[in-house]
Amino acid sequence: MVEWALKGEGHAFDWDKANAKKCQKHGISIAEIESLFASVSIVYPDLKHSDAEARYSAIGRTSTGRGAFVVFTFRERDGMRLIRPISARYMHKEEINYYESL
Repeated sequence: MVEWALKGEGHAFDWDKANAKKCQKHGISIAEIESLFASVSIVYPDLKHSDAEARYSAIGRTSTGRGAFVVFTFRERDGMRLIRPISARYMHKEEINYYESL
């Protein structure tokens, strides 16, 4: 698991024009995506999509209280481990019900 890398505050993120646009296409803001990592509840490896690099899925609530799902990877730059979101969306009602039942 990658929980050790997500605990605490002050996460650094790797954003560029491409991943910012892709992540926001479902209406979720960059601020909401970043806020999810402050209180992420579930993180698991995304083995199906980890051919070129290790990818992970995070499920939690944003600063606005909405349930969200974020696919991300880690990047290293200047000795820092950065969270690089790949895609993001709000959870569907069925997913929220399942998440809340855990």
